Amino acid sequence: MNTITIVPIRAFQDNYIWCVRTGAVAVVVDPGDAEPVLEYLSSEKLQLAAILTTHHHGDHVGGNTRLLAKYNVPVFGPAREKIPGITRALKEGDTIEVPGVGLTLGVLDVPGHTAGHIAYYGEGVLFCGDTLFSCGCGRLFEGTAAQMHSSLAKFAALPGDTLVYCAHEYTLSNLRFARAADPDNPALDRREASARAALAAGHPSLPSTIALELAANPFMRGGDPAVAASASRRAGRALSGSVDVFTTLRQWKDSF
Repeated sequence: MNTITIVPIRAFQDNYIWCVRTGAVAVVVDPGDAEPVLEYLSSEKLQLAAILTTHHHGDHVGGNTRLLAKYNVPVFGPAREKIPGITRALKEGDTIEVPGVGLTLGVLDVPGHTAGHIAYYGEGVLFCGDTLFSCGCGRLFEGTAAQMHSSLAKFAALPGDTLVYCAHEYTLSNLRFARAADPDNPALDRREASARAALAAGHPSLPSTIALELAANPFMRGGDPAVAASASRRAGRALSGSVDVFTTLRQWKDSF
């Protein structure tokens, strides 16, 4: 039986298009650019079996049309967003059998970055698009802070050893903000050391894990007294709960 592996295909400045492969079959997640995907499939002699998308931004779906011109494959994506070539519209509670690779994934609605953003979770892996980043989270382009806070809470409830496949290489830049928001957290030193070692070796700093994010990501640590106190100092007032803390952190990060 073939083993599933998940490898990054680099695109643009800092995007990762995740390729789930087994044997001679591959599935790609959020192919914003077709060219590196086509090059990878050709060099590895792989046949594309499906496209998974998390949200509608061009750097996540821009390659769909060109890939579909070469491969007649299903396209999975959020029901509440317009996705090029979509054949299966998904919402929270849906489950998919990812064609060709033997992977079963459930769907979570995780609005905040966009209004209809979804994530795929199952068998110990999470494809979270631009909702969760290592030591950070997505900007609020269409959703609200309360929505993003709720979305991150769904991730926080997953098993700690869940592998988190974010769509951008933002770890080191996010760590700079995390140190401002949570300066006495020793987990940040460990995360930075592991990220720098991976990047120096030519590898992504990803995947992360849910446990790592709960330890080091200030956006998932709003209930921690140190993070809440830091956010309160930034706001210049007492904050009234975890959503208020999150809102302050996100606004702080936007101008950091």
